[in-house]
Formats: sequence, structure tokens, C-alpha cells
Amino acid sequence: MASQNVTFSGLPQRLLKQELLTADAIQEIQQQARQERVSLVHKLVESGKLSAKVVANAVAEEFGDPILDLSAFQRDSLIRDLVDPKLITKHHVLPLFRRGSRLYVAVADPTNLPALEEIRFNTGLNVETIIVEEDKLTHWIDNLESEADEGAFDDLDDGLDDLNISAAEEKDDETKSGSDDAPIVRFVNKLLLDAIKGGASDLHFEPYEKSYRVRFRQDGILQTVSKPPINIASKLAARLKVMSRLDISERRVPQDGRIKLKISKTRAIDFRVNTCPTLFGEKIVLRILDPESAKMGIDALGYEEGQKQLYLDALHKPQGMILVTGPTGSGKTVSLYTGVNILNTPERNISTAEDPVEINLEGINQVNVNPKQGMDFASALRAFLRQDPDIILVGEIRDLETANIAIKAAQTGHLVLSTLHTNSAPETLTRLRNMGVPSFNIATSVILIIAQRLARRLCEYCKESVDIPKQSLLEMGFTEEDVASGFTVYGPVGCEKCKGGYKGRLGVYEVVRITDGIARIIMQEGNSIEIADQCRKDGFNDLHRSGLVKVMQGITSLEEINRVTSGH
Repeated sequence: MASQNVTFSGLPQRLLKQELLTADAIQEIQQQARQERVSLVHKLVESGKLSAKVVANAVAEEFGDPILDLSAFQRDSLIRDLVDPKLITKHHVLPLFRRGSRLYVAVADPTNLPALEEIRFNTGLNVETIIVEEDKLTHWIDNLESEADEGAFDDLDDGLDDLNISAAEEKDDETKSGSDDAPIVRFVNKLLLDAIKGGASDLHFEPYEKSYRVRFRQDGILQTVSKPPINIASKLAARLKVMSRLDISERRVPQDGRIKLKISKTRAIDFRVNTCPTLFGEKIVLRILDPESAKMGIDALGYEEGQKQLYLDALHKPQGMILVTGPTGSGKTVSLYTGVNILNTPERNISTAEDPVEINLEGINQVNVNPKQGMDFASALRAFLRQDPDIILVGEIRDLETANIAIKAAQTGHLVLSTLHTNSAPETLTRLRNMGVPSFNIATSVILIIAQRLARRLCEYCKESVDIPKQSLLEMGFTEEDVASGFTVYGPVGCEKCKGGYKGRLGVYEVVRITDGIARIIMQEGNSIEIADQCRKDGFNDLHRSGLVKVMQGITSLEEINRVTSGH
């Protein structure tokens, strides 16, 4: 249909009359809005052909409504409890203020009469519309949802029995307790909420002969939070297993499951659950999985500037292997996912094999490894290579078969990311050789190794300076240049805002790029000591030295760095 034969009315006619858009552009946007079932105003702004301000002015002129700049409106003046938040989100309207029997609401599209009628019916007030810019309205409504999420924990405390808790793999399916014991349900729910509020990474439910203990790991340190009666041990285990979709009757072998705790409409927390039979019952550990940790960005991880650049450079290479090493709980998964998230674009095919998948990421093909069903890391890798991948993430290299396939992939045009349980970068290279990987393959495939630990961060409110003699500093690993710079060493004190003088954790890293010198030592089958010497010559800090840098920056203590890096 030719655009000159189309007759416009209302807002489209005004846009055409004011020569803001051509007839063809208006017709195209109208068609898109109908197909996507969104308002014309929304589509006009989204198209980028007109600014939100221009569209708002045109709407106000066309419908004779007043116009308001939301950025000049005081948030404290906003009327809050009169309209159901679900209606605000559903209809994209914002109640501003009330005058007698009239309720004034901000809208970008005043033609949405059913929305206005529903608000009138629910409030019993006459609704008057004020035109605002579409993007500012969206921003305000999003902020209101965020505020609701932040207050969700407090609201849930009053309704612990009604928490929406379900097995992670069953969407929108609330698990019912297998027991009518309401106090047990309430006690478990409260522990889950307390763990999330307190920033715990995992919860330990531990039965003993004459006692029962619940501990949280906070900032890497386990702390006892509750000692319930031993006679409810079996009920606690049953409740946790029901929530995780595990077999309640099976108490002789370990089991793995997941729990999804829905905090609000827009926020959910996952728990990875593992049971293990002990002498006096089942010990159950819940690991808190935070999807946001993979999206916080590389700057939040604590890399020094040079280390961060080494990682970014390796991520943007077309092929090769990046290995992240460290003990359990050292943050390897977050480092890997941060890298994968940087690479996650529509142009790339990314596949991961994990045991199990900890964090779900949109746009990435994630596979749960299950050796019992014949899906081990090696099988998953073989399948990936038949599907034209660009980037492959292997949860862990545990055996020679997996290592060989991963290295072959890294040598044939793929970027491979994986983990190993070793203590340092040099040990990682010798560990691969001890597994049976030929030295030549190691030297030509591995491009970067990151060894890492998590150290507790000093509380900014109570940390205090510590006077340490120069000779002691030198013995601890500081150089003459470090001491001459006049840095201040801080130690923990403890206050109401922290736990024992620490609050939060930071990453300590050893980031090693495989240089020609290191590759030569690998080819000559040198040991980890020789590789470590070459790393120092090439300017790469080891873990202890990286930790000392954090001490000089005043963000952690010497005791903490010695604890996590075994430095002396």
C-alpha cells in the first residue's frame, strides 16, 4: 500500500502535520506497534526516530493534557499506597498525587483507557492524566520495583510460613512441606533468609551424637548461628530434602538437589544442596548461588590494573586456553563467568559443561555433567566440537581425556576456559604434564593462568594502623622500595558494622601470561620452581606479592594475606 493513500488521524496526523516524521515512517512504526502489541508512543520512542521529549510534547498537544517533567518532581511527594504496584507495572502508569476525589497519574500514552478505568475502579477516585516522557516514566517505575525488592526481606520476615520455595528445576511450582510441623518450616525459612541477609556463601546443617549445629560461612569463615535440639535432626533433614526434591527415604548415599527461593516478582535466589550420610545422621550443605555475581563486571573482582588487562587481552584472542586455579571457595566460578559474560554476544556460540551448572546465563548453552548417565566432561566436549563453538567453558579438567580434548580444541580455533585444583600458576603447568599431557601441547595451547584466593576486606569504619618495624616488613616480603614509600599497615578491630574487623571479601590474584621464556621451560620439562623464577623475571606477581600490594593499599591485613596465601 502506498503511503500517499493512507489517511492518518490523532497523534500520527499531528506528527505528520508538524513534519516530525514522514508518512512511510509513521506507517512502519504503527505496523510494528500492532505486531508487538505495544503502544504507539512506546514504539515511537524505542525506534529512536524521535526523542521521548518530542513525543511527549506532541501527545500533550494532541490530547490537551498537561505535561510534566518527572525529573523536577520530588520523589518524597509521590503517593505510594493508594494503587497496587502490580497495576503500576502492568499499565505503565505512575500515581503522582491526590486532590480530593481526583487522582493524578503520570502516563506516556493517555489512550490506554482500560488501564485508567481499572485504576478508577480499584481506588474509587476520578483519574486525571498528566503526560510525561516515556523513558523517564520507565525509569521511575523500575526504581519503585527495585525499592520493593530491597524491602522484600523485611516483609518476608512477617510471613515465613508462606515463603515461595521450590525446587529450582520446577518453574513456578511451590513445594509443599512433607510435614505438618510448622515450627520446622518456619525455622528453616528463617535460616535461609538470615543467610542471604548476612551475605553468607553457604549453610551447614550438622548432626552429632548429642548436639546439632547450624553454621554459616561468612567472608570465608564458618560461624555457628544456631544449636537446635538434637531430637529434630531428622525433621530438619526431611524438610530440606523435600524442598530440594530429594528422596526422603534414602539416607545411605549422598544426594544433590536445588532450591529456588522467590524473594519477589523480580528476584530469586538459588541454593545448591548436597546431603552426606555421617555417623549420627545426614549433614546437609546449602551453597548460595547469586546470579548477579557473574554480572558485576571485571572491575569489581579486585584485579590490579595490569592483571585485568592481561585477562581481557587473553579473552579477546581467537583461540587458546585460559585456566583459573585455586581451592574450593576461592571464587574461580565467578572469575570464569565474568569472562564468559564479557564474551556473551549474539555473534558468538558459547557452550559450557559444568558439574553442576551454578549460575544460569541467558544466551549461553549450559550442560550439566552427569557421569552416571554417560555425560562426563569429555563427552560434553566432543558434542560441543560438533556444534561449531567459538568459546567453550569446561567446569574442571579432572583427567587426561578431558585435558587432551580441551587442548585440541584450544589449538584448532576455539577459546577454552577451565579450572584446575592447584595452588599456583607454575604448579598448574606441571600438573598438566603429570596428568600425561605432552609438554609441546601445553606450551602451544595455554595462553593465560589465573591463580586466586579470597581474602577478607578490612572494615572501613574501625580498621586502625599497626606499627611494624622495618626489618619485620622486609622479612614478610616487602621490598626496600615498598618500605621507603611510607605505606601504612592496617589491622582489624571490630565494631557493630562488621564481624571481627572484616566486612566482605576481595580477590587476590596471580595472573601469568605464557611468555616465550615460560614456554621454553615447559618444552624443556622444567619444574614449577624454574617456572616460578621465570614468572618473576617476566614481571608477574605471585599470590603472596599480590596480597602484599593489597596490604599496602590498606584494604586488608597482613594476617589475612598470610592466612590465604601461606606466606611467611
